Order: sequence, then structure tokens, then C-alpha cells
Amino acid sequence: MLMLMNIWWSLPLTIIVFYLSRKLAARYKLPILNPLLIGIAVIIPILLITHTPYEHYFAGSRILNDLLQPAVVALAIPLYQQLHQIRAQWKSLISICFIGSIAAMVSGTAIALWAGATPEIAASILPKSVTTPIAMAVADSIGGIPAISAACVIAVGILGAIFGHTLFKILRIPTHASRGLAMGTVSHAVGTARAAEVDYIEGAYSSLALMTCGIITSLTAPFIFPIILHLYS
Repeated sequence: MLMLMNIWWSLPLTIIVFYLSRKLAARYKLPILNPLLIGIAVIIPILLITHTPYEHYFAGSRILNDLLQPAVVALAIPLYQQLHQIRAQWKSLISICFIGSIAAMVSGTAIALWAGATPEIAASILPKSVTTPIAMAVADSIGGIPAISAACVIAVGILGAIFGHTLFKILRIPTHASRGLAMGTVSHAVGTARAAEVDYIEGAYSSLALMTCGIITSLTAPFIFPIILHLYS
């Protein structure tokens, strides 16, 4: 009975918190007011105060998790609408995504090893810049911990969504294509959602980078990780 009581309010709680955080972000337009970040900051304390296990919360809001895959597929709509431009630039786009993917994997892993992390932790950090399902699968294939990878993916996505456009302004990067590719390469789906809010074209290029970098990371990570370990051994 207690489990049922814990389950029933998790879905409306999530929807209400997201709706209010969106309204707050739209009103004050501050990058720090990211709905995902606010949701984490609000819902986790509520679960702790009410002694609600995460499993119960997840069971009640499972429908939102089931909608994640269709939502990701929906990101292909702006990509399709910019297909004529992408076809004309495909060589440059693939090259940019390849270099960005390698840089994201090498930088995070190298810093982790330099700071004294174990190979297992370093393997968990390596796929931090791709979407969660891919990151967890890649981490598992190279000896990492999928749960840690998922946490790293969330952290990187939030940081990119909050500070990405501020960094673009500091570096004076004006083109929507460049911004979109950077967000999708580094901050995966969370960054892509933010890019799509800012500009339609930016969201399209970010979607392209999200998908392309996920494929590149999946194919190259098993070869890149042993090389990095060898260099730091």
C-alpha cells in the first residue's frame, strides 16, 4: 500500500516541477535556470524527505522514460529540413564530428588518469559526451561502470546547456552551424535541446552532431582507450 502511495504522485510531481521550471526559465532567461538542473535540485530532496526509494519514483513516472526515445527521434525533424545544406557540407561535417569525438574522449580520459583515477573510472568517463544509452554501452564494453558514465553524461549535458552559449559569446562564435555542432558534439541531447530552443538551424546541426558523434564514439572507443592507457602506463 505504501509503495502505491509513493508511486501515484511521482508522475504529477515531475510534470509540475518541469512546467514551473520552464516558466521560470522563460521569464528570467538565465542559463542557470535549466529545467533539468532545477528538476534534480527539487525532486531529489523531496524523495529524501519522504523516504521514497528511487525505484518507486521511477515506477510511477515510467511513461516519461518511455517517451524519451520518440523525443530523440523527433530531433531528426529539423535535421531533415536542413538536409539540402547538410548534403553540401557532409565532408566537413563528418571531419568536425570525428575530431570533436576524439578530443572529447581523449581529454576527459587523460585528465582522469592524470588526476589519479583508476582505469575503470577513466573508462567510465571516456564516453561522457554522447547520449546516455550509448555512453553506458561503450563504458561497459571497455571495462567501465555504466552508472558512473550515466552520471557523467548528465553533468556534462547540464554544464553545456548552462554555459555553452555564454562561452560562444566570449569566443565570438556567431554562426548557428558552428554553435550547433559544438553543442551536439560535447553536450549530446541536453545541449541539443538547448540549441533548438535558441535557434532552429542550430538545433538541426546539433542533432546531426549528436547522432554522428554517438556512432563515431561507439566505433572508436575500444581502440582509443587502450592507447591512452598505454601512454599513461
